[in-house]
Amino acid sequence: MARRREFSVFSLSFLDIMSCGFGAVILIFIVINHSTEANTREVQRRDLAEAKRLEEAVQDAREQLVILRNSVQEKNDELVTADAEARRLAEALENLKQEIARLEAGGASQEQTIEALKSELKALEAEAANLQASIEADEAGGRDLRAIAGEGDRQYLTGMRMGGGHVLILLDASASMLDRTIVNVIRRRNLPDSEKVESEKWQRAVRTVEWLVANLPRDARFQVLTFGETAQPAFAAKGLDWLRVVEQLDLDGAVEGVQRTVPGGGTSLAAAFAAASQLRPIPDNIYLIIDSLPTQGQEGFEPGVIDSRDRLDLFSDSLLLLPASPVNVILFPMEGDPFAAPSYWQLAQTTGGSFLAPPKDWP
Repeated sequence: MARRREFSVFSLSFLDIMSCGFGAVILIFIVINHSTEANTREVQRRDLAEAKRLEEAVQDAREQLVILRNSVQEKNDELVTADAEARRLAEALENLKQEIARLEAGGASQEQTIEALKSELKALEAEAANLQASIEADEAGGRDLRAIAGEGDRQYLTGMRMGGGHVLILLDASASMLDRTIVNVIRRRNLPDSEKVESEKWQRAVRTVEWLVANLPRDARFQVLTFGETAQPAFAAKGLDWLRVVEQLDLDGAVEGVQRTVPGGGTSLAAAFAAASQLRPIPDNIYLIIDSLPTQGQEGFEPGVIDSRDRLDLFSDSLLLLPASPVNVILFPMEGDPFAAPSYWQLAQTTGGSFLAPPKDWP
């Protein structure tokens, strides 16, 4: 009689199948979990980068806010000082008027004293009028003392700080300022003076002087010197005396003198620095508008061909005459003078000034 075989659900084959199933589930869980962790880390990196960018933007905004607050505070301090000065002048005017009235009412015979007081009164009235005009201009929000015509998008950020109590502007008025190429310079220097002054490069230099003068601090004094083989003040009637920014006559005289200047001759940087050293007090800020290294020294022109090495030597010699002032260089590059840009950049860096090679449509 055949024996009946017993059936068990927990046979070896069944356990193998179950083990494989559990293994597959565990494998799928590991793969899915790893992918989730990788995605989470990527999201975290992006979030951290975005947070860092936002923190930097907030920090930049805070720094700009501090700068703006400081500017507002400086302007408020200037207005307070100007108001105090105006009140002082008003009191002085009132005292002088009372003194003159007392002397005249008393029949004083000291006519010279009365005339001296009247002259002092006129001087104080003129000073008060200038100060009042300055205050009104500040309150109106304007800063430029001269209007500069041109397109608005030409007001570039130069990086130059228009500061100082005694500001000197040195303008190269040599023949090389007629054009940026040697061939055109040779051609233009034989033209009539009326055509020389209309040269595009020279007109850029003239507009640069106007831009600098228009952006000077109102309480500063200034001087403009043009130089070629020699150096001379643009406003010849005032000589080497410091001019006042608040005096419209001084501003117009300096700018008109530059506009009448005809470029010509060689370039003597030594003559320019020697004239700057004669100013008293010495300038505390110098703006040098030039296009190339000098071709002449303090002794004048030496016949013969001058090469780049000679021009570097003349440049080094001229620095011995430079007063202890920051020099801000505005360079209009000239063809055939590769050492000009690095030399003037080094001059600006050494003296604590700035260096600018402006585009063709500046200022």
